[in-house]
Amino acid sequence: MIIVFDIDGVIRNVGGSYRRAIMDTVAHFTQNQYRPSLDDIDQLKGEGIWNNDWEASQELIYRYFIAQGQSREDIALNYEEIVEFFQRRYRGTDPNHWNGYITQEPLLVDKVYFDDLTAHDIPWGFFSGATRGSAEYVLKHRLRLVDPVLVAMEDAPGKPDPTGLFLARQQLTQRHGLENNVPVLYVGDTVGDLYTITQAKAEDPQTPWIGIGILPPHVQTNPEQEEAYSAKLRAAGAQAVFNNVGELTPEIIRQRVQNSSPTP
Repeated sequence: MIIVFDIDGVIRNVGGSYRRAIMDTVAHFTQNQYRPSLDDIDQLKGEGIWNNDWEASQELIYRYFIAQGQSREDIALNYEEIVEFFQRRYRGTDPNHWNGYITQEPLLVDKVYFDDLTAHDIPWGFFSGATRGSAEYVLKHRLRLVDPVLVAMEDAPGKPDPTGLFLARQQLTQRHGLENNVPVLYVGDTVGDLYTITQAKAEDPQTPWIGIGILPPHVQTNPEQEEAYSAKLRAAGAQAVFNNVGELTPEIIRQRVQNSSPTP
């Protein structure tokens, strides 16, 4: 078996970084007439196709102006300007020494967790819609992981396209000398992450694909919201949903693999 992790909302809390940058960007390009809430962003991402936060920001801007009576064709948006503004908020204003929201992201797991997976002979890696620079910042700089398998935004189409998950699987099986059809767990916090597993099953039904949902921190402050979010993840394909990735221990991982195996 192998396990592949999403990063945002699973490895790091992005409620005050990526999502805050979305809010800032939408507010800026709507002349401060609309600043989306975390719930607004969750609803958009619940559609399962807005994993890219630059595109999500643009879509929220479009929808605001459409709600004001304009047609999408008449709204003049420059995608490059949206990306540039977003990155100034998220990465910061210094390209060499980042000073933006990314520097304030709380970690949701520590290096010991991955050391434990390794000690239990469970290969692990990452497939994220984050840019490689952003992903490596948290994996290598913050968590001090050495040469982790990582498929980032630049390496594959966006989720729910499973190409990036297939690439992560390929790199892990090659690195560890495993068969290509070993069970694969993918751990994510959005509907799009779980749709990726569904697509993977459709394209490669010979491999046991197991979707695991993680509740992002911002939904855990409200029991009703937590329950609703968990239900969305399960409906999208999560075999199980946890509050924190640390709850997904080697023992639980092996149980999930055994439960997903067909009965002889």
